[in-house]
Amino acid sequence: MAPSYMSMCHRVSVTVLCGRRPTAATAAFHCPKLAAAQVRLCLVRTYSPSKARHGIGRNIVSRLKWANEKYERFLQRRFPRFYLLYHTFMKGFRLLFQDAKELHKIKTRMIANNIDYQKLPYREMEKLRQVRRDMIKAIPLVIISIPPFANYLVFVLMYLFPRQLLIRHFWTQQQLLEFQAVYHMQRAQHHQAILDGLERTVSSVQDHRLQSHLENLCRKVQSGAHPVVSDVHAVRTLFSGPPLGIRRMYADQMRHLCPLLFLTPRLPAFWIGRRLNSHALELMQLDRAIVRLGLHQLNDMELREACYVRGLNVERLSLAQCREWLTQWLQFSTYLKESEASLYLHSMVLLTVNYPKSPRS
Repeated sequence: MAPSYMSMCHRVSVTVLCGRRPTAATAAFHCPKLAAAQVRLCLVRTYSPSKARHGIGRNIVSRLKWANEKYERFLQRRFPRFYLLYHTFMKGFRLLFQDAKELHKIKTRMIANNIDYQKLPYREMEKLRQVRRDMIKAIPLVIISIPPFANYLVFVLMYLFPRQLLIRHFWTQQQLLEFQAVYHMQRAQHHQAILDGLERTVSSVQDHRLQSHLENLCRKVQSGAHPVVSDVHAVRTLFSGPPLGIRRMYADQMRHLCPLLFLTPRLPAFWIGRRLNSHALELMQLDRAIVRLGLHQLNDMELREACYVRGLNVERLSLAQCREWLTQWLQFSTYLKESEASLYLHSMVLLTVNYPKSPRS
């Protein structure tokens, strides 16, 4: 009887330690097999392999996170300049991964719901446009890094030429402002050539009324005055056919328009015309998406980016000036037809070059 009594006590103690209710301990005196089964079940629940693996994985992740934080503190303390570069790169990869996830989500929704690009909300349209441009810029760097050990060369090139090789995710805030100023200076170098090309076209306009409107518009801009929307709309018919239509203008004029959209002019004329037309139509669709959203819904960064993409130098402008200019721009662009894409591109000079200067008396 003594061994049997000790065995039952052992089962009761194990059952109680495993967290079973007291009724289970009472049942053990009457049914030893049931008590043993309960103990085994309790042990399985407490020490299951899946929970053990989950605990090990969580422990490894926490240790890696701790080691990474310690490494970052070491870099920040001993090598502050390298830490800034390292932090920017890590943040850039996170932003790039986040963009890829958002792009996949947008594309999936478009396919599942049969949504056209033109019907997307503004922020999703802008995300697709920007990610596509980023991918095009990143492709050469990816190709260079394919050969063995070429990644070391890539890192050197990325450090030496961040503006030419890296996309915006891998720029610091200071670099972003600096590079935007450089890009605007590059496109501003072509403003005068574009205005001179318009002036040369005046003599070839057959309609005297349109000829007078175009001449007055060019003279007004050349004198330093900022034109109003009605001044530009008065000559819109000249930009849907000859002599200033997107496929009717001179090749030199098209090449001067390319830097406005950050496109290369070193391509055949017919190809340049197609690219200019597609990019202009894309921006016109974005303008309509802003109107649907409401201009007041844009945050400060989105407002400045929208003005910058459309040709305005936002470096020294206040938010109120950016909002005023974009309001004027949307009044102009939302009434344009697709055939008037050339006027849209030329207005990136006509409506930006003298803003916010006041008209001369």
